[in-house]
Amino acid sequence: MSEDQTTTGGAAARPSGVPSSPGHVGGGGSLSGVGYNTERDTRARVARLILEHGPVTASTLGERVGLTPAAIRRHLDALLAEGMIEVRKARVPQTRRGRGRPAKWFAITDAGRSAFVHAYDDLAAGALRFLAEKAGEHAVAEFARRQIADLERRYLPVVQDAPPQQRVRTLAEALSGDGYAAAAAKAPQPGGGEQLCQHHCPVAHVAAEFPQLCEAETEAFSRLLGTPVQRLATIAHGDGICTTHVSPRSLCGTDRAGDPAASVTPGGDAGDQASPERTQISDEDSGGTSL
Repeated sequence: MSEDQTTTGGAAARPSGVPSSPGHVGGGGSLSGVGYNTERDTRARVARLILEHGPVTASTLGERVGLTPAAIRRHLDALLAEGMIEVRKARVPQTRRGRGRPAKWFAITDAGRSAFVHAYDDLAAGALRFLAEKAGEHAVAEFARRQIADLERRYLPVVQDAPPQQRVRTLAEALSGDGYAAAAAKAPQPGGGEQLCQHHCPVAHVAAEFPQLCEAETEAFSRLLGTPVQRLATIAHGDGICTTHVSPRSLCGTDRAGDPAASVTPGGDAGDQASPERTQISDEDSGGTSL
């Protein structure tokens, strides 16, 4: 067995655009289905792990896929050359590393995201179209709220236990655990606040047609954080990142997560946002839109 072969199997979209059977990476990167016995399949698996769990380090990827450091570096170099992934520097070190160069973090690019086959998007969109036709748009909104309710229930105790000044970051960490590749940063707008950035959206293609999915998520963020939030950009609308502005808690006079927010303003468009390691976004970086 070569160093690129693993004992686990599964299916993932191929970075080169060649379709494969749909699959989902679960906890620890284990998969089921067709075995990975070619270098291209292994590379596709690495790309999907970066998509769902990135930004992520090479060592973490190697552990998940079961590859040697040399093998994982070869795959990462190939994905970088294809423009499927990019290198980022961690804004805050995740662990104490000692001396030496800081670890590189790998994240999916827009080109990499679009290369993946969304095998179930048509089915999901068709089901929501049928629901809207038979029961009305309000039924779609109710479905979206019900879908996000479980996520909100799981996140609420975690967010409530965090200090008020750490709750946006805690929510970002919880979202990242579910594959949203989220990060928190200080907002560049006058008046302060924070930004919650999600680099991956598993329902982006469906949400492009049914914005009720984004609206339900935004409403849940406001309830979890106990402060008004505003969606500035979404992957579903063609932006590179889903970006949500979180108002300073001092403006709404509450200090408990889960309190009803004064208002929620879902939707809206903006240019591509900064990556997690950046704390400010210039007009040039945001496509000429000052956020």
